[in-house]
Amino acid sequence: MTVQGTPAGGLNLVGQIVPTNDVKFRKKQNAMEVAVELLSTHTPGGPVIDDNKRFVGFISEFDLLRALEAGKDLNELTAQDIMVRDHISIKDSTSIREAVKIMEAKRLLNLPVERDGEVAYTVTRHDLLRAWVGLGLGAELGGE
Repeated sequence: MTVQGTPAGGLNLVGQIVPTNDVKFRKKQNAMEVAVELLSTHTPGGPVIDDNKRFVGFISEFDLLRALEAGKDLNELTAQDIMVRDHISIKDSTSIREAVKIMEAKRLLNLPVERDGEVAYTVTRHDLLRAWVGLGLGAELGGE
C-alpha cells in the first residue's frame, strides 16, 4: 500500500510528524486539573513547562496515581509537586528510528519534542508507527 505524497518507507524525521498529542501543563497548574485533562483527552501524560515554555518535567497518570496512593489530595498539589524531573526529550530533527529506540529503552508512552528550545508537541508510539509506515493524519486504511 502506498499513500500519495508520502516517501517510500514513511517519514524520516520527528519534525515531519503531525502529532496527535499537544497536551502541555504549566508547572504551577493544579494537579486535579492535570488529572481531568489527561482523562478527558485520553492521554497518558504530558510535558510540564515553565513560563518560557521550556521543558522542566513530565507528568503521567502513574505520577498522579502514586500521589493518590500516598494519600495526597490532588487539589492541594501542583504539576511541579508530582512531576518527574528527568529531562527526556528529543528535537524535531531527531530521526524516527532514534525516537523509537529512546522510547523503547526508557519505556515511554510519550516523548516531548523540542523546537527552538521550546516544547512544540509530544509524539506517541502511535505517531511514530503511523509515520514510519507512511500514513499521515487522514490517510485511509483498507481499500477495495
